[in-house]
Amino acid sequence: MTTARETINVTYRLETAGDVEALAAKIAADQSTGTFTELPGETEEVRARCAARVVEIRPLEPTDVPSIPAPGGTGPYHRADAVIAYPLEAVGTDIAALMTITIGGVYAVRGLTGIRVMDIDLPQAWSCHPGPQFGIPGSRRLMGVEQGPMIASIIKPSLGLLPEETAEVVAQLCEAGVDFIKDDEKLMSPGYSSLEARVKAIMPVILDHEQKTGKKVMYAFGISSADPDTMIRHHDCVVEAGGNAAVININSIGYGGMSFLRKRSQLCLHAHRNGWDILTRHPGLGMEFRAYQKLWRLLGVDQFQINGIRAKYWEPDESFVGSFHDLATPIFSENDRSLPVVCSGQWGGQAVETYRRTGRTLDLMYLGGGGIHGHPMGAAAGVRAIRQAWKAAELDIELEDYARDQPELASALAKWG
Repeated sequence: MTTARETINVTYRLETAGDVEALAAKIAADQSTGTFTELPGETEEVRARCAARVVEIRPLEPTDVPSIPAPGGTGPYHRADAVIAYPLEAVGTDIAALMTITIGGVYAVRGLTGIRVMDIDLPQAWSCHPGPQFGIPGSRRLMGVEQGPMIASIIKPSLGLLPEETAEVVAQLCEAGVDFIKDDEKLMSPGYSSLEARVKAIMPVILDHEQKTGKKVMYAFGISSADPDTMIRHHDCVVEAGGNAAVININSIGYGGMSFLRKRSQLCLHAHRNGWDILTRHPGLGMEFRAYQKLWRLLGVDQFQINGIRAKYWEPDESFVGSFHDLATPIFSENDRSLPVVCSGQWGGQAVETYRRTGRTLDLMYLGGGGIHGHPMGAAAGVRAIRQAWKAAELDIELEDYARDQPELASALAKWG
């Protein structure tokens, strides 16, 4: 008795002046057993074992303007979502193999004017990857937040503060009542604020606050490095000082760096996805977050920054909402869900809409930088204003109505609303 072959199904959004089905078939051949001509070694047995196949074509409206410039070309440019199935036996469960076979080479195919990876459906064999060590429940436990959103902040200014000056800001934020503080993603181990010096200055503040209040604020140190050995030394420095979290610039350290770190990590890993925009800003090229985030979750991301409603960067609200729902969707089990981190220009004014558009869940971290530090009544009031905004969301009350009895929220609305 034979069983159906297991496959990795990749959905591509294809665009071409020619025939979309022919282009999809070419990709399937080029990225598996075929080449530009017939081969004596490409037997039916080989194809049955390792050939990729087009399993679905979903036509889309054509476009008159190609995503990739096509000098001398004329439209219309035909578009479709094509699902190509790659045999698991040919790819295995290694991410380098997956990226090389199903993604890396397809952008080089002749004849396309646009290609975007929309989704990757992985078979159960891929559950071999470790996934988040802490995820949502572990993040709550480490921060001591049993319910409600986890309120977070970031050190501002993001660059330039000396370790002792950074520690002063940390003390202010701890007193303000945040659950989580992070290094800016741009801060790793510069000359003026080495990782070691920063840990030495900050951790006593965190531990002293815990001793006084019983609450250990989670502080995520920027430990990223292209050298895995350096990154592990940074990791160990944080652990030895009593820290429990790290900021990881996932695109900068790469899949191998993340795999190396996760196998050895004792820290809650907070992912910053800077560089993802290179992959996704052009709608006819690159990759959807739906596909991108699955690989990083399987590698061990515990907390995932995904921007927010009315973010200060380019990303539209619909993209953020989609990203939030992508993170909320299990790959293989509830345990592989990362904590969504809502960030980028957040001050509380977006809380109600965020709550309503993300499934009315409170399983999230809400990160305010300027929205806390820049509050007219001070950082503590900035934290209270955000908590008040989320309480309004949970009670399904409009912010302006709830703010009538909440001076901190009223002040935030007056400044930023």
